[in-house]
Amino acid sequence: MLTSIKPLQLIAAAVQDGVAVPEVLLPPGASPHNFALRPSDVRRVQSVDLLYWIGPDMESFLPRVLKGRSAPTVAVQDLPGMKLRRFAEDSHSHADDAGEHDHDHRPGSLDAHVWLSTVNARVIAARMAADLSAADPQNAGRYESNVKAFDERLDALDARLKKRVAGIAGQPYFVFHEAFDYFEEAYGLKHAGVFSVAAEVQPGAQHVAAMRTRLQEVGKTCVFSEPPLRPRLAETLVAGLPVKLAELDALGGYTPATANGYEQVLDKLGNDLAGCLESL
Repeated sequence: MLTSIKPLQLIAAAVQDGVAVPEVLLPPGASPHNFALRPSDVRRVQSVDLLYWIGPDMESFLPRVLKGRSAPTVAVQDLPGMKLRRFAEDSHSHADDAGEHDHDHRPGSLDAHVWLSTVNARVIAARMAADLSAADPQNAGRYESNVKAFDERLDALDARLKKRVAGIAGQPYFVFHEAFDYFEEAYGLKHAGVFSVAAEVQPGAQHVAAMRTRLQEVGKTCVFSEPPLRPRLAETLVAGLPVKLAELDALGGYTPATANGYEQVLDKLGNDLAGCLESL
């Protein structure tokens, strides 16, 4: 089995626990929005027995290569039972619409960060177990019991995260990339604004001033970027303000592919978000 990105590999690892370790296409730190496939990657994509990806709204580099595949390919954004979000009309409010974005966050477009909802993780795991059981019937019982155990761990994860972030509900914070809406919706959180700045575009002085004004209005707050790169203007943006720069890792790129790796990614998100806001 091959998965496009780390979060799908982690869900698959929970399903395949004790049987095999799923592979992942993107290396740690790579962005699924603008990844460039090597010839060896293309060969892997075209030859693997089972392939799972989010869909064209996330891995825009894949559709062209998938045309060469005859084996089963699953775009998880299309699975029945998935709870999908779309970017709202105001998703780029608060002086955050300058610069070119590296993927489509236009109002009405699909928010493809679907793995940050445990509802969706359960749907994906169930489909993986069904596909693996069909391809490998002798281990079908193991896949089924692994999915049941995963569901139970996600119940505990949901309860743990709700408790962890309860104290910061309503506190304003900002993000550089609108990746966390599924997580926020599940646990009663909401970012106050998105400072959407493409890595290759240095925003003008007017845009930076507008963002700083927004931060001044809010006062003590956190601004979260995603690893591995912090936007170049981050330090300038918060200089002299009671604002902390911190990171939220939606992909969990370096998380080991173990049975509970998926929960580790979401636990870390909750801890990093709450930890920064609690430290103000």
